[in-house]
Amino acid sequence: MSCAAPVADQRPVSDVSSGVGLAGLFGLFLWIAICRNWAGIAELLAIPGPRAPLAGPYAALATIAFTSAPMIAWSLLVDKVHLRRSTGLDWTRQRSLAATFDISVIKIAGLWATFAIIGCLYGLARWYWSGQYLFAMEVLAVAAVPLFVLTVPYVLWLDRYLTEPRDGAWHFGAMLIGREPYDIEEVKAHFRSWAVKGFFCAFMISILPGGFAYIVNLDISALAMQPAVIATAMIELLFLIDVHMAMVGYLLTIKPLDAHIRSANPYLAGWLAALLCYPPFILMGDGGPLNYHLHTSDWGFWLQDHPVLLWVWAGWLVFLTAIYAWATVIFGIRFSNLTYRGIITNGPYRFTRHPAYLSKNLFWWFGTMPFLVTSDSLADAVRNTALLALVSAVYYWRAKTEERHLGDDDPKYRKYSSWMSRNAAITRGLSRLAYVLRPQRPQLQAAE
Repeated sequence: MSCAAPVADQRPVSDVSSGVGLAGLFGLFLWIAICRNWAGIAELLAIPGPRAPLAGPYAALATIAFTSAPMIAWSLLVDKVHLRRSTGLDWTRQRSLAATFDISVIKIAGLWATFAIIGCLYGLARWYWSGQYLFAMEVLAVAAVPLFVLTVPYVLWLDRYLTEPRDGAWHFGAMLIGREPYDIEEVKAHFRSWAVKGFFCAFMISILPGGFAYIVNLDISALAMQPAVIATAMIELLFLIDVHMAMVGYLLTIKPLDAHIRSANPYLAGWLAALLCYPPFILMGDGGPLNYHLHTSDWGFWLQDHPVLLWVWAGWLVFLTAIYAWATVIFGIRFSNLTYRGIITNGPYRFTRHPAYLSKNLFWWFGTMPFLVTSDSLADAVRNTALLALVSAVYYWRAKTEERHLGDDDPKYRKYSSWMSRNAAITRGLSRLAYVLRPQRPQLQAAE
């Protein structure tokens, strides 16, 4: 009889180490500290210009460099991601430039045509030319020429090491040129990936300046000992972390960092569920059909006569926002909606497959309390509660479409999902609750 110890039920190893995100946080906080203390720094170093904090939109944009540089360094020097087989690169097999030149030219043609199409869509879509999107369009217009130019040396260099240089960009270029056979499925996959980058990069750039200016200009000494005021400041800082770390993720989708897009969600339901949560398609905003804020007030209003409960509530909301930010930070340089870029199994993803969605929705429920309304109308309270329930249902739908996409593309994700169902406290609890609430079909008795 065997006495061997049972094999441990091991969680699959994450494709991204925690150190990447922590390195990015260090760079982000360093730049925020520089910007907040710029007046003294400029005076000390005799730098010409105004003696004031750097809180403008281009200072916000500079966080991308300060955040991404340490994450790239950690990825290459510590994790050595460039040596992974999943990059599709073989650094020991350097082809000559002549051997890959024709392939690279076709790929560059495909990329340039893709950039041109995205630029035309930016020009046609009206929402990109008003409000906060104007800054994004200004940035992208300036970046367009360097993007086109730098594509050439990057592709010529990379194709010499790729085990299969004929990727989606090449297939699109081949389709345009018409001299080589191409795979239309590769072309579709290429456009799905660039649709994600084109849509979300513009959105993320547009929201960089607001939170950054708030944090850089924040007078900490003036914060009153009021839970709502302190919680607001901490929540703004956590949202800044989320936005700026996510922005790096959308930009660094490159193979040498093993952060490239393996696939974008191929299911229409996945795209619908995601886009409904972002402008201009957002359903939850002011005037939207799922706006659950009619005649509501915030948590501080309803709890103002209960000081102890105010502090507890403030701490809970900050905690939920911290989980949300942590769920982004743990991705390192791989954060992106609607894409598969490797599996994350550490950080908050040890407890639930969707920590960001869970914490975000709980924050909305506890922060808004839609069942309490200033109009004293039962109809408003019921309507707001029902609409927020529908918002949460959208995120549940979104989570399921993502699970379907990742489960289709990666057996490692299926192992992770199975492990979570057995071991993760939150996931296991929610699965049991869903089983209890699910209508049970009557079992037919076998004939005797």
